[in-house]
Amino acid sequence: MFRWSQKVLFKHCDPAGIVFYPRYFEMINDCVEVFFDQALDWPFEDMHQTGGVPTARIETDFSAPSRHGDHLDFTLSLTRIGASSISTDLRVTCGDELRLQARSVLVYINSTGRPQPWPDAIRPRLQQYMKETT
Repeated sequence: MFRWSQKVLFKHCDPAGIVFYPRYFEMINDCVEVFFDQALDWPFEDMHQTGGVPTARIETDFSAPSRHGDHLDFTLSLTRIGASSISTDLRVTCGDELRLQARSVLVYINSTGRPQPWPDAIRPRLQQYMKETT
């Protein structure tokens, strides 16, 4: 599993000091970007010169609100690696409390927006983050 932390900042919150739900999607994308940079050694600024990994599907369950100043822990794992896509499972906690869980599908595309196979050097790196099933 890949782990990343994010402090809830003022910019993430509504006037009541609670995370405005679209900001979670920005944080999820930030986590994915850091995952590609740190875990796969394939930063977006390099990848995006010839393609990208847009989100094709996302499903999110919000369990509890997060507030300004909370420290959120993101845990990302992969549940499936396809020819040109990956399925992710992302859990966001604050301490022991689950704040949200998201499942998404990302597709690796070329510069014309068409799916393309994962590069040979990236596939083994992706496999390191496959979620163990019991």
